[in-house]
Amino acid sequence: MKRQLVIALGGLTFLLALSASGRLAAQGGDTSGQQLFNNACRTCHTIKEGDNRIGPHLHNIIGRKAGSLPNYRYSEAMQSADFVWDEDKLGRFIENPDALVPGNGMTPYTGVRSVEDKAKIIAFLKQSSQ
Repeated sequence: MKRQLVIALGGLTFLLALSASGRLAAQGGDTSGQQLFNNACRTCHTIKEGDNRIGPHLHNIIGRKAGSLPNYRYSEAMQSADFVWDEDKLGRFIENPDALVPGNGMTPYTGVRSVEDKAKIIAFLKQSSQ
């Protein structure tokens, strides 16, 4: 009986510790905008001005007309997009590029759904453009 109680208490302690670490992860922990950018965007984009890769560089993206960087070959859909990037448009695009600009060429990117994560990525882009 004592052995079962010790095992049960050990299991309960483990579950409580696991639950606490899960809450920290769910709260975003200390995930920075740069880390989120690296995880979601850096495969194709950089923040270095003039450094176009699979995707165009994102230096000074806010305030730039969509599809307008010289020396980058945009999809027809992005070239035809008639808007200037602001925080709202960028957030919508980060979440679901096809909803904002259908046919944009961002395949296989699937988007970032978390409001907090999108805000951190946008803050990182703004900060890195200064």
